[in-house]
Amino acid sequence: MVYITCALIRFADDTYLVIPATVDTRIAELGHITAWAADNNLRLNRTKTREVAFYDNRRRPRIQPPPPLPDITRGTTLKVLGVTFTNTMSASDHVPRVISDSAQSLYALRVLRHHGLGESGLQTIFRAVVVSRLTHTASAWFGFITSTDKQRIEAFFRRIKRSGYCSRDLPDFVRLVEEGDQRSAVV
Repeated sequence: MVYITCALIRFADDTYLVIPATVDTRIAELGHITAWAADNNLRLNRTKTREVAFYDNRRRPRIQPPPPLPDITRGTTLKVLGVTFTNTMSASDHVPRVISDSAQSLYALRVLRHHGLGESGLQTIFRAVVVSRLTHTASAWFGFITSTDKQRIEAFFRRIKRSGYCSRDLPDFVRLVEEGDQRSAVV
């Protein structure tokens, strides 16, 4: 007999329930979460509760998701630890947002340069702010983006290198992600 299990993942005050598509235990599992919350003097906020049915859009035929639960909103995206995933298991929506946020930090670097901060100081701040933002949880979402998304990130890095905010010997984005994976594997 094959047992199919669900996964309950908690981060701070967020809870993610992952249920395989082959079984429909959503109502029972939601009841368990509600009971757990009540036992811990908490209340499940159903207005913030969302359901996302994930599927692989490359496979045919696609399994039709069960009908939506009453009073639970069904969405197409889920934000986990700041990373947006779509219901097709893509993190491509995350890339433009993280590049845009990083580009906004360049204004602060321009102001610092105007006020006399040297190149090495600018590069240190760039690495601490922009590179850390781009590589934050990258090992979790990097495999869920397209080659176009990777090219977009690399183009951003090339533009930054030309502006002098980072050193020319800064590895490309793929290498930074690989280095981060190697460091976390050692720990």
